[in-house]
Amino acid sequence: MTTFRTVPTVDVHAHVLLPEVEALVAGAPGLVEARALDARRNGPAALAVSGPMVRERIPRLTDVAVRLAAMDAQGVDVQLVSPSPSHYHYWADEETAGKLYRLANEATAAHCTGAPDRLRGLGLVPLQHPRLAVDALDHALAQGLAGVELSSHAPGRELSDPAYEPLWARAEETGAVLFLHPFGCTLDERLDQWYLSNSVGQPTENAVALSHLIFSGVLDRHPGLKLVAAHGGGYLPTHIGRSDHAWSARPDAGAGCAHLPSSYLKRLYFDSLVHDPYVLRELVRVAGADRVLLGSDFPFDMGTEDPVGALRAAGLPDADFHAVRGGNAAALLSKE
Repeated sequence: MTTFRTVPTVDVHAHVLLPEVEALVAGAPGLVEARALDARRNGPAALAVSGPMVRERIPRLTDVAVRLAAMDAQGVDVQLVSPSPSHYHYWADEETAGKLYRLANEATAAHCTGAPDRLRGLGLVPLQHPRLAVDALDHALAQGLAGVELSSHAPGRELSDPAYEPLWARAEETGAVLFLHPFGCTLDERLDQWYLSNSVGQPTENAVALSHLIFSGVLDRHPGLKLVAAHGGGYLPTHIGRSDHAWSARPDAGAGCAHLPSSYLKRLYFDSLVHDPYVLRELVRVAGADRVLLGSDFPFDMGTEDPVGALRAAGLPDADFHAVRGGNAAALLSKE
């Protein structure tokens, strides 16, 4: 008989670094400008810390044996591995973007074959070229990946853009997992000190992207989407009351979606990476214990080295603890 404790511990927020992708874009038009924008958004102090931090973690990001040893130390049985968001390269032209998503999908799948019972993977979609999106998703699934990772927006396009409707339809049809993981923040130089670009920027981007999906009616039209929001969905779940009030009080806010914004939280999934046990409890309350998944942001410094310990600190009921620890993710990732 299956019990809570026999469910594997599944971390849905873990990354892989793909040198092949960076080699592909090296010297491509637009890369210099994109890196300059990233530098402005983060500021020199953040870049001075981030470079050495990433270099120190390269073995965990690229070597399957090192990854598995780290997982064992954390008590994690399975990781859902997604490319580092630095690989999005949404500046790339259509030809380069096509090569990039194929290379990223194939390289991520190859990494996961090093431990197929313990690693599942996600591919990439070039959001800057919506007409490639369905092909990119299909290609990822053909490699045996569980779905794709996407950012909070592409240049000039929000996730509410009608151009993405075919992507949402295909993802719903196939049961693919969509992992929403922002990279960069459109608040730009306002956040270029004290690493605000990440500590404030990432939860802001999550909240904006999810709000576009909710208020535009994407989740009404595609109720079967399996969309997982990184970083606990950012600021939105704990401030969803303001969204509900706007929807009720203003005709312009309520025109695009059929129900209270808070009701859509129970149609989404969220990782547990919120760095505060009280916020995690609130996330479980508003989204439901069946909609929160263990996440660590492995192996970056804005993640947690002890995702299970961070979950345990929330003091959830036993059934909820084990659901978040792995039961929900195991069901989401089931190939049956």
